Amino acid sequence: QVQVVESGGGLVQPGGSLRLSCAASGTFSRINVGGWYRQAPGKQRELVAEIRSGVMPNYADSVKGRFTISRDNAKNTVYLQMNSLKTEDTAVYYCYVMVQWGREYGYWGQGTQVTVSS
Repeated sequence: QVQVVESGGGLVQPGGSLRLSCAASGTFSRINVGGWYRQAPGKQRELVAEIRSGVMPNYADSVKGRFTISRDNAKNTVYLQMNSLKTEDTAVYYCYVMVQWGREYGYWGQGTQVTVSS
């Protein structure tokens, strides 16, 4: 079994920054894919950023130039640095990882609230 725990959400003013962390623990050999999704009230869950082994990260157009996804393989942790936050970034942010243990398995975190408001 694999546990995925997000942290780092909170309340921030427009123009501010937050750094989200996603720590995966349990039985697996490596994280192949790490992704951040978000879901605002009344909207569908959408991909924010994704990082895969050996390829450039992928970002939603709405966050390009403001958000940066990264990973620390030694800590089995995926990060999302969010700068120049806007009110429309307000949502619950979810981490998704695909880990390798024989084959690939996907797991979601429980979500962390990000609220951008003055």
